[in-house]
Amino acid sequence: MTIKPLADKVVVKKLQAEEKTASGIILSSGAQEKPQVAEIIAVGPGGIVDGNEIKMEVKVGQKVIIRDYAGTNVKLEGEEFIVVRQDDIVAIVED
Repeated sequence: MTIKPLADKVVVKKLQAEEKTASGIILSSGAQEKPQVAEIIAVGPGGIVDGNEIKMEVKVGQKVIIRDYAGTNVKLEGEEFIVVRQDDIVAIVED
């Protein structure tokens, strides 16, 4: 089963929180920061949304930073995804 987003929607999967600090200290699950970095799994076609033409500027496979509490959480076949609007993506992470 796959998720195919509509209009300006993007399906992302959050990346795992860091379990160690840069100095090597292991963090408990309560001390780990909630990750805002996610990988794009699927991208909608864009088009006319609320009377404005939306051009999709993100691609599948990119790592992005999303807003806190953005989107709709979806669980599919044991995996958790978030469906967000392109506007909820604040930056693209480049290596």
